Amino acid sequence: MVAIIKTSASLRRPFHYNENKVEQGVAELLLTQNYPVEEAVKSADIRLKYMLKLTELNSKTSVNSVHISLNFAPGEDFEKEKLRKIAKEYMHGIGFEDQPYLVYKHTDAGHPHLHIITTNIGLDGKRIALHNIGKLKSEPTRKAIEKQFGLVPAESQKQGLFIAKPVSISKLDYGKSETKRAIGNVLQHVLNNYSYTSLPELNALLKGYRILADRGTEESRIFKNRGLIYRVLDGQGNKVGVPVKASSFHFRATLNAIESKFEFNKTERKKYINSIRSAIDLTVLKMHKSSLDEVIKSLEKQGIVTVKRENQEGRMYGITFVDHRTKCVFNGSALGKKYSVNGLLDRIGNNQKNGTVTPKSYIKSTSQAQENPRDQRLILPVIGKETRSSNSSSRGLFDEVITPMETYSYLPFEWRKKKRKKRKQVK
Repeated sequence: MVAIIKTSASLRRPFHYNENKVEQGVAELLLTQNYPVEEAVKSADIRLKYMLKLTELNSKTSVNSVHISLNFAPGEDFEKEKLRKIAKEYMHGIGFEDQPYLVYKHTDAGHPHLHIITTNIGLDGKRIALHNIGKLKSEPTRKAIEKQFGLVPAESQKQGLFIAKPVSISKLDYGKSETKRAIGNVLQHVLNNYSYTSLPELNALLKGYRILADRGTEESRIFKNRGLIYRVLDGQGNKVGVPVKASSFHFRATLNAIESKFEFNKTERKKYINSIRSAIDLTVLKMHKSSLDEVIKSLEKQGIVTVKRENQEGRMYGITFVDHRTKCVFNGSALGKKYSVNGLLDRIGNNQKNGTVTPKSYIKSTSQAQENPRDQRLILPVIGKETRSSNSSSRGLFDEVITPMETYSYLPFEWRKKKRKKRKQVK
């Protein structure tokens, strides 16, 4: 079980998020706990107003909303009563057993999960401390619950599995309302949880759910007015169904709203750039004789989905990585030259005869050798780089290729020897 705690200064936002899910038929209110009136079970207005009254007891505290999600492994679809017991045990473990709280079961993702809404302001007006609540209270409680109820431990679950289900094409038969609901379920998950810095990066992420954020052609009225529509794609990537305007959703899904997140996301994802680079580097090292498609499949098992960008002729000109572990999206060029299409093909030593592109360095080195037969350059068999000239700098070689220790013997001694600069003696 994975427990995620989010705090904020707004109770209304998480409350309406969950209540809207109930109205859409993709969530269910499982538990209304510690409310003084029975009417709270039937009235959403009473449920919200009671918590808001508690927050008014402490005007000095700005953070008064707690939104928790309990995520179970795929296949752990428990009966309602067991889910209620798990929620109660968790709230008791983190010290919120006496607080009013609401428990919702969501069914709009690829894994079963609960959402819990509460406030950290008690009946006496005192604030329940939230500092380090995840490390000090949530983690020990989560581990105890896993043992008590026989749940899959969070450590063994892949975060890449906790993503929304792709939109089902069969739902489109019911018309625009069903299309909008299916798209909205995915957008709410993606827009709020992933870091992307451009519309193409967002579309690389949405492609996995068979959705496209479409601005239309540059000559279209939608594009000129900075509009945005969302389309559902079939298995071949063709647009199907009725397009839905971004402005028609109750949450912020317009082009301006999306672009306003770019700068923050750019800063936020920096902390994870080394993580995805390492994952790609290790995979390339282990599979240096494999095809690009085999490398992509290996990365996907680790929670990193690779999206190819191809032109109309089917030639691949770019690549994007969607890291579901850290919920970040990176263009290959943003990670560095080694992670672009040509960089990856060079490193795995694959000419992609049955693919789309040929590594530029391979073309360059072989053509130069043919034009200059007297040139005494050597083609060295370095793992991860089939073609490399001996007059290249050693520093450039090791910057571009992660080379195992075993391959050092292939290099000339002069390359391995460190050059020492002689200091001039000052008389």
